[in-house]
Amino acid sequence: MATRMKLKLKTVFVLYFMVSLLGLIYALMQLGQRCDCTEHDIPKDRTISRLRGELHRLQEQIRKSEATKQPQKPPARQPTVFVITPTYARLVQKAELTRLSQTFLHVPQLHWIVVEDSPHKTPLVTDLLVKSGVTYTHLHMPTAKDRKLQEGDPSWLKPRGVEQRNEGLRWLREDRRAQPGGDNQQGVVYFADDDNTYSLQIFEEMRSTQRVSVWPVGLVGGMKYERPVVEGGKVVRFHTGWRPSRPFPMDMAGFAVSLKLVLSNPEACFDGEAPMGFLESSFLQGLVTMDELEPKADNCSKVLVWHTRTEKPKMKREEALHAQGLGSDPAVEV
Repeated sequence: MATRMKLKLKTVFVLYFMVSLLGLIYALMQLGQRCDCTEHDIPKDRTISRLRGELHRLQEQIRKSEATKQPQKPPARQPTVFVITPTYARLVQKAELTRLSQTFLHVPQLHWIVVEDSPHKTPLVTDLLVKSGVTYTHLHMPTAKDRKLQEGDPSWLKPRGVEQRNEGLRWLREDRRAQPGGDNQQGVVYFADDDNTYSLQIFEEMRSTQRVSVWPVGLVGGMKYERPVVEGGKVVRFHTGWRPSRPFPMDMAGFAVSLKLVLSNPEACFDGEAPMGFLESSFLQGLVTMDELEPKADNCSKVLVWHTRTEKPKMKREEALHAQGLGSDPAVEV
């Protein structure tokens, strides 16, 4: 009984082995056969054909659009703002020029004309301008001795920066006339003292100046602001606390002049002999009338420039240390 059972199990095992072997041989034989996948390729071909048609249609639309599109004009170049800044040696000079240069870095198409009150260009200003990143011209023109303020003189006693502003105008006229376009070049001229504070917006306001544009100046003349008073789009008078009867009773920071007007009036300059408060008028009188002034800054209702002044540093401790031979190292620029 046991022997017959063993024979049956052996027979079942052999049969199972044979069936498995035949199945494996059949599978290996099928690997080399081509697969008839035609029924799977048909939908794929239809998709490719549809996408090709869509691509052709889009290409046709682009071709027609390009054919009818008008050629675009390159953007017009902005008029250059030429900023003339007189400067003189003092403890706060580097600080003032650093602050001003970093304002100008944010103004496109600006050319900074820095004129030192000095018989030569100083290393301090030269180095600062080279590192400033601003397009600049570096000039120098000393103030005549009899026109210089002496220690203890009030700032209003004599006009300052006269020779320097006139030297900036002289260079600008010579340089621009040597350029293509001569007297017809677009641009605007602005006189920016190194101790004032300027909103970036004021430079965009002045860029469209046709003759002379004007706006308010804050913290000037012992007032919160001075400004042209505008009625019907025209300047009719000036809000100022001192001698409003002056031809143009406004601060140097409160106007800009078109480059064309400067170039076409080669004699226009600042008069160093002008009475106190008449320096701006000495320059503007031959260029423009009140009726021709162009009010900016929302009809002169916004203050975008301030006549700030840096406090003169007190050096008592420095002087005491210097007397003891312990003063600050002069090789360190402040």
